[in-house]
Amino acid sequence: MNKPVIILIKPQLGENIGMVTRAVWNCALPELRLVDPREGWLNDHTLRASAGAEERVHHIKVFKTTREAIADLDYVFATTVRRRRMEKPIVTPKMAADYMTQHQENKVGVLFGRERFGLDNEDVGLANSILEIPLNPEYCSLNLAQAVLLVAYEWYQQGVRSDIEPRKYQQPLASKEEIHGFYDHMENELDEAKFFLPVDKRPRMIRNLRNIFERIGLTHQDVQTMRGVITALTRSYLKKKK
Repeated sequence: MNKPVIILIKPQLGENIGMVTRAVWNCALPELRLVDPREGWLNDHTLRASAGAEERVHHIKVFKTTREAIADLDYVFATTVRRRRMEKPIVTPKMAADYMTQHQENKVGVLFGRERFGLDNEDVGLANSILEIPLNPEYCSLNLAQAVLLVAYEWYQQGVRSDIEPRKYQQPLASKEEIHGFYDHMENELDEAKFFLPVDKRPRMIRNLRNIFERIGLTHQDVQTMRGVITALTRSYLKKKK
């Protein structure tokens, strides 16, 4: 069974990383990843805050970009307290945990943003679903470790339930690396066709296109088919152009 991967985007304080390490290990999650953490994040404060999980701190994986950190994942949740202008499914930690249990063949990741600012739109755009923690609407401020613990705890509680039968897809979902390769292919060809006009709207148009495919949940075969479609259309366009 694949266990969810917790991913912290640009964490700033070693203490927070230590407390998150403690939280994920409380819930038997073996893998914590960091994206572009502040230099010197691994220090005495980090180790003290991990409260007995010091060994787990030394197993943390560090990546330069979010894209690299999620490349081997099949499905990604992005945690946020702010509603975004993106058409993505919105789920609670309980709903996310149900998904993870029912799709144990998929490798799932959960993104958490910077301590003060959360995730930016580019990070959210890389996810399949948005994860919101339902709290008092008049005050829903959580520190990073609390947010991680709430999500990890819901997943951990699924282990004591016996009434959920794992459900498997006939075809595995494409990895994020495959999907990003498809995006690069599609966007390069659309650039050649001068689709992204006016130019200043290009980032938003790309984000909207990607969100369409993220909502679908592409399989490996879907990606291969779509790349074949793009190649065939490009060849036809070039032939007519001659």
